[in-house]
Amino acid sequence: MQISEARKGQLTEEVRAVAAAEGRRPEEIMRGVASGRIVIPCNPRRSIQVRGIGEGLSVKVNANVGTSLDYQNVEEEVEKAKIAVKYGADSVMDLSTGGDLDAIRRRILEEVRLPVGTVPVYQAVIEGARRSIGEVSSDAFFNAIRRHAADGVDFVTVHCGVTRELVERLRKGGRILGMVSRGGGFLAAWMIERGEENPLYKEFDYLLEIAGEYELTLSLGDGFRPGCLADASDALQLGELLVVAELVKRAREKGIQAMVEGPGHMPMDQIEPHIRLAKAVSDGAPLYVLGPLPTDVAAGYDHIAAAIGGALAAMAGADFLCYVTSGEHLCLPSSEDVREGVVAAKIAARAADLARRIGWERDLEMALARKRLDWAKQIELSVDPEKASEYRRRRPPIADPSTCSMCSKFCVLKLVQESLAKQAS
Repeated sequence: MQISEARKGQLTEEVRAVAAAEGRRPEEIMRGVASGRIVIPCNPRRSIQVRGIGEGLSVKVNANVGTSLDYQNVEEEVEKAKIAVKYGADSVMDLSTGGDLDAIRRRILEEVRLPVGTVPVYQAVIEGARRSIGEVSSDAFFNAIRRHAADGVDFVTVHCGVTRELVERLRKGGRILGMVSRGGGFLAAWMIERGEENPLYKEFDYLLEIAGEYELTLSLGDGFRPGCLADASDALQLGELLVVAELVKRAREKGIQAMVEGPGHMPMDQIEPHIRLAKAVSDGAPLYVLGPLPTDVAAGYDHIAAAIGGALAAMAGADFLCYVTSGEHLCLPSSEDVREGVVAAKIAARAADLARRIGWERDLEMALARKRLDWAKQIELSVDPEKASEYRRRRPPIADPSTCSMCSKFCVLKLVQESLAKQAS
């Protein structure tokens, strides 16, 4: 296991691979893993290109795919996963809720050679709730987790911080949107119907046993994440964060890798304080954020809203951005939505990396290519070379082919450089 080996001073292949990818010394990565401030989600049942997530590393991006009850085209979801990888996603999560869930998950695991995550509670409820969610046994939640891990899933979102005490507080009102986390909401409904504590919280030690058996990384879900700006930073969200922080400590004690999941909708001025608080109370655990979305009215453009919030969150210390597509809140995303969502999240991650003094070489290379009017190099260095190339072809320069059709022969870069050259001669 990564933590136990790191604590013994053993450099695993995964630690060496992360160090090479990040341009860091392996011993630095090893110390981060030993402390729990870096995780390397990697189930030994599959061979993947590993990714390190956490303190001092480049910001990573996750892309969600998966069927729904209304749309169950497995091949389309596999294609979305491939597109996500092509455009730079560092991991993929299968959030399928329709069709043969085992078959869909296994297809994605076969096709994606990067870390893959799931939310096993979905399957437990979908398969176990015939008439009522209360019919699902507590064992069903753990059996689903074991099932996913046995297939080779690298990390799972588990909403262990949704406690009975917090659900009772929710019942008293005060929130506009209540709960918007599907996994957290499933567990809350289960607790309400059965009058019992969340089994993932109550039997957390058993969950840790399963994680240890399969070398599974736990992503401690934010079941009470705010679904609108008005619900941000309330007692429910912060109460769950404190519970999760304590669970991170227990996971580390057992040598289990754990991440903390972060906010959904949150005003811009609250993002940095919240990220810093989450990092402080969890002793620097890797932070995985959805968005955050700093406005509620970007329907159809939520990938842009999420990129704004994600850049702010990552600059403040978030380590892992879950992309949001333009169709968020509206529909199951298309393949093009996935592409745009990944690219927007990659731009946010890159902007944050630059603010953290990581990866400046590529941007400097782009600046030099622009100075030379080297269009081929500019396209090559772009986040989405295909789109950059398409724009270059769409309206090519006519008066002066060395420039672009925006400025043409009035290109200021060329004019000034030529004037300086004349003066020098």
